[in-house]
Amino acid sequence: MITYDFTKKAKKQLNKLPLDIQRRIVKKIDAYCSYSDPLNSAKHLVTVDGRFYRYQIGNYRAIFRLERDSILFTKIEHRGSVYQRRFWSLFL
Repeated sequence: MITYDFTKKAKKQLNKLPLDIQRRIVKKIDAYCSYSDPLNSAKHLVTVDGRFYRYQIGNYRAIFRLERDSILFTKIEHRGSVYQRRFWSLFL
């Protein structure tokens, strides 16, 4: 099992969501991270450094960066707003 953590921003975004959705997201992240290769369930995002991926969890997207032996979630947001222009400014 690979370890994971959230940035302050991602924690704040997660805490703003309804409790049932928070539980579903954390449960799914736990399941993905328990796989032998958690990247099999992730989609690679085309970014400058190439280390960002996303998990699709219902109508929400969990954006993360692959670290050495862990995953760092940087953004958790509804699919309709996660890919807006301000999202890409994180990578420039």
